[in-house]
Amino acid sequence: MTGCRWLWWFGLVAVVATAAVGGASGGNVTYDGRSLIIDGQRKLLFSGSIHYPRSTPDMWPSLISKAKLGGVDAIDTYVFWNLHEPQPGQYDFSGRRDIVRFIKEVQSQGLYVCLRIGPFIEAEWNYGGLPFWLHDVPNIVFRSDNEPFKFYMKNFTTKIVDLMKSENLFASQGGPIILSQIENEYQNVEKAFRDKGPPYVRWAAETAVGLNTGVPWVMCKQDDAPDPVINACNGQRCGETFVGPNSPNKPAIWTENWTHFYDIYGNITKVRSAEDIAYQVALFMVKMNGSYINYYMYHGGTNFGRTASAFVITSYYDQAPLDEYGLIRQPKWGHLQELHAAVKLCSQTLLYGLQTNFSLGARQDAYVYSGDKGECAAFLVNTDGVNNADVQFLNRTYQLPPKSISILPDCKTVAFNTDKVSTQFSTRSRQLAVKLDSPEIWEECDEVIPVFDDTSLRSDLLLEQMNTTKDASDYLWYTASYQQSEDSQSVITVQSRGHVLRAFVNGVLIGSGHGIYRNTSFTLETTVALNSGVNNISLLSIMVGLPDSGAHMERRAAGLQTVSLQENQVLKNLTNYSWGYQVGLLGERLQLYTEEGSNNAQWNKFNSSLQPLKWYKSKFDAPEGTDPVALNLGSMGKGEAWINGQSIGRYWISFLTPDGSPSQIWYHIPRSFLKPTDNLLVLFEEEIGNPLGISVDTVSVTKVCRHVSDSNPPPVASWKRETLNENKDNGRTPKVRLHCPSKTKISKILFASFGSPSGDCNNYALGSCHSTNSRAVVEKACLGKKMCSIHWSDKKFGGDPCPGTPKGLLIEAQCQ
Repeated sequence: MTGCRWLWWFGLVAVVATAAVGGASGGNVTYDGRSLIIDGQRKLLFSGSIHYPRSTPDMWPSLISKAKLGGVDAIDTYVFWNLHEPQPGQYDFSGRRDIVRFIKEVQSQGLYVCLRIGPFIEAEWNYGGLPFWLHDVPNIVFRSDNEPFKFYMKNFTTKIVDLMKSENLFASQGGPIILSQIENEYQNVEKAFRDKGPPYVRWAAETAVGLNTGVPWVMCKQDDAPDPVINACNGQRCGETFVGPNSPNKPAIWTENWTHFYDIYGNITKVRSAEDIAYQVALFMVKMNGSYINYYMYHGGTNFGRTASAFVITSYYDQAPLDEYGLIRQPKWGHLQELHAAVKLCSQTLLYGLQTNFSLGARQDAYVYSGDKGECAAFLVNTDGVNNADVQFLNRTYQLPPKSISILPDCKTVAFNTDKVSTQFSTRSRQLAVKLDSPEIWEECDEVIPVFDDTSLRSDLLLEQMNTTKDASDYLWYTASYQQSEDSQSVITVQSRGHVLRAFVNGVLIGSGHGIYRNTSFTLETTVALNSGVNNISLLSIMVGLPDSGAHMERRAAGLQTVSLQENQVLKNLTNYSWGYQVGLLGERLQLYTEEGSNNAQWNKFNSSLQPLKWYKSKFDAPEGTDPVALNLGSMGKGEAWINGQSIGRYWISFLTPDGSPSQIWYHIPRSFLKPTDNLLVLFEEEIGNPLGISVDTVSVTKVCRHVSDSNPPPVASWKRETLNENKDNGRTPKVRLHCPSKTKISKILFASFGSPSGDCNNYALGSCHSTNSRAVVEKACLGKKMCSIHWSDKKFGGDPCPGTPKGLLIEAQCQ
């Protein structure tokens, strides 16, 4: 290692140390065409979205700390209007809603905040964050140049800004908030509002700026954001798709770099790779001069209760750098951490230097930044998605993998390549903690199926569901008494706008149906035996979350559209029949999911003859330790689950993906929801689930793996850091390091091969070249340790097992 590289490495240590201890509060915030400017200094910032209500206050410090360790400079969050103002003028900032506490925690850890007020947020959140009571405001048109909507939107936005000001949380007051957002992706729907759209955009911008926060405002996906509001990009490929700032005096900002794709019931999870995320980040920086990049999500968390929007599962962005439980997901977290460290080495050159770019090949380019004191940084880009490229840059040869970018903080040394993942891989698993398989520990209670005579709300037509329930419940019963002259077989046909329908006649389930994401309409047609005399028709229409986006949300409709009976070729239209309605379930009204409500109800012993529409309850002790806890509901059908009165979300196990598996089986139980003993578990099961198959499990990282090779060595930053930390060998030999999560150690080496192991950490095998000493060497270095480092050299493994062959080292270890 030459002297200049030593200096370069110590520069990285300084950058990391500054990021770790430097304050991120206070100061004047402005911007120019290059970046945000804080206290007169341009800033290159990485941000991560963490939504305070999708986790719990006791989780916030750890989530923020892990984000900071990952090289994040700011935390981004939406503000959730329907949580904070459930009724007009009635505000709630308690518990998971305590946004001030959340922001102060971010501040205490030295990070900035981007506050995305909206107050329409979409976010795969129920009704896009709008409180449903807005629906009933006379003459309202959401998100348009409409006086009723603007009145309430301004009221809430002002409420949040005033709350932040009262706590001195804006940077202009010494706080961490450096950026705020008004509206959200409005350009997607603006044309639908015709001449009411553009004036609304101008009004929203003027309203925000007029609140005098002292920090800039942004509008995402709004190319014509009025000055001085900054237009920002959302998406996966903003380095390729962003039109750029709409003024030369505005910086390029990426408000949502999607780290995953949110999951819906029935889809197969699409995982976005760490390599692709890193590539797009680096591309945005060089092609767009991007200086603020926010990962959406950095931690997704959990859609507790009924907060998920239509057909969105309870787990949110589990594939983010921090998973649903807050565990570090590798290699995504580590690969981005190394990207951030490499970029920070040259941030001043990027922000203040002169950029030049030139071609290195047909699909290869160099972006070079030169400072006035001789500083030099370069990004070498290969946009070819198939082929490697050997390029000449400043009289040196560099190999660029397909669709990759190499970062050279000194225009010589490759500190990072977006395609070369050298960080540790990890495997998450779940361990059985508590079995709930004994019938003796379960009790059950039947949900009452109402009939027409039980109802007080009546109408001679089919009522629209959302306007009837006011989002107080997922459930609306439609009931009718139908007089039949004689026993007969008939066909009942129900057209529904969803999302789910369960049809009962005389208390017997005769059929079920459901829609799908973004196509919630469906038809249920089934044969039914009608008795002579009065027949009770009870149709349970079920919502699985309200819509979260689109124009004219106030006009959306749900529930039943038509009902008809066909008997002996005679069609009878019951749509305009006399219908009785019941909003919600009796069990909801009695609050069977709470300790008090449960104690006041009459429960029966568990009956193995499973029936639909049942409430189940049991109790269990909390698992020992501090690992996250999850409820395994794989034996159930569809419903909702509560722990000690707190809903952990909807479940829909029976909605299978195309490969035949449930969309989600495990449901997060935050540790703060639990008591040491006698935790009350209550389920409402719509279908015929079996509670005896339920278990309480713990979640942890149980395996770690690392793979390096001559073609993919650890970056200089990575292996020099390990050498310096251990103060050995003066950095002459790179090392491969493994580390287990806290409170665990390496208990077993599952695989070790020095030579030419085939595959990668996801799927590996011995290759044609293999050192027989591999396992012994690794076991000696690692067993019983939390962390171990192994020299990656022929000498360490007793000689070269196959001279002339490129070498690699792949290790997978078990952590316990």
